[in-house]
Amino acid sequence: MPAIEGCQVPHEEGVLGIMKWVSHTSLTATIAYAVTADPLCTAAAAVGAVLPDKVEGTPQSVGWHTWRSRHRGWSHWPMLYLALIGGLREAQRYFFYDAAFFTVLTWIFIGALCHIAEDAVCGKVPFLYPTQKIGMRLFTVGSFREYLFVLVCIVVVYAGQYFLRM
Repeated sequence: MPAIEGCQVPHEEGVLGIMKWVSHTSLTATIAYAVTADPLCTAAAAVGAVLPDKVEGTPQSVGWHTWRSRHRGWSHWPMLYLALIGGLREAQRYFFYDAAFFTVLTWIFIGALCHIAEDAVCGKVPFLYPTQKIGMRLFTVGSFREYLFVLVCIVVVYAGQYFLRM
């Protein structure tokens, strides 16, 4: 796959982009179901697992260099999603929508937080401030190590559930 100006990540859509999406949704959905045992919350978290990347657009929509310079910026700032969750909790006291409405929105934002945590192990993401980035690179996106990492995490979640029920 061709690289762009020394970058390791190709700019074309393909298996690389799809697998990263699959990694985020599968790991986040596994965690959400382990915590809630609720299919609706699990589905909402899976939707949220792709939210930070989706709101940024694609390299094709804004151009590779513009997209790359904005990637993992404000959309990957965890404080934004924590504030939205807090705002939902406060709004729930004043609006009389069905509780499921607030639960689904909350789990969408929890899914986004999981996405950010997952990105922090393959690069840097904003932390307390949008410009303060933390993280490590345990693997490159789309590599065998990424899929092995996701598989090990899923096994750990299931093993943890098993031992908690003993």
